[in-house]
Amino acid sequence: MNNALVLFSGGQDSTTCLAYALQNFSYVETLGFDYGQRHVIELDQRAILRTKISALKPEWAARLGQDHTLDLSILGKISDTALTSEMDIKFNEAGLPNTFVPGRNLMFLTFAAALAYRRHVTHIIGGMCETDFSGYPDCRDDTIKAMQIAINLGMDQRFILHTPLMFLNKSDTWQMAEDIGGHALINIIQSDTHTCYLGERGALHDWGYGCGKCPACKLRSEGWLMYKNKLPA
Repeated sequence: MNNALVLFSGGQDSTTCLAYALQNFSYVETLGFDYGQRHVIELDQRAILRTKISALKPEWAARLGQDHTLDLSILGKISDTALTSEMDIKFNEAGLPNTFVPGRNLMFLTFAAALAYRRHVTHIIGGMCETDFSGYPDCRDDTIKAMQIAINLGMDQRFILHTPLMFLNKSDTWQMAEDIGGHALINIIQSDTHTCYLGERGALHDWGYGCGKCPACKLRSEGWLMYKNKLPA
């Protein structure tokens, strides 16, 4: 069945994945998670983004289906991270930032598969990336492949996990968005997505809203600079 469920947070990566899904699948649903994140404002952007993206192409509007939001606040309650509580963002000796929420993507994919099972959806799409990321172990290709095996065995189904950004840097991700939806999609990503870990939406930069200092903003802004100037990775 050529249908898909997109893990859709309201950020740059998941928005690019939504456009990718609408371009490649005949029916697309979206799924967001409220896990007590500091940047919960990203969830507010989801409906805006769905409306604007579906308006870009008539076929996308026809393909975009139901939206779902799941409450995973327990994840925030058992986590002690800078992404789920008010603490300064720091890095450990291995370079891993304390914005890493242990088990987050593992839970996301498990709940996504449970929903896909009920919705009769075959393809699950996420914006995980191991090329241009903060070092999160649950964003790596090996992790996603292992999750696909575990989910398929545990549910006795044939789900296919897609990570179209897995080996792209952020400049490539901007370019991918342009290739799929042109500058109209780029403009939507600039003005309406949210990536900043601190939830900052004060000033609009060339690359979008954000504090400009957290790891997510740095990746996004540096990728934008490379994309606009066509710099090599």
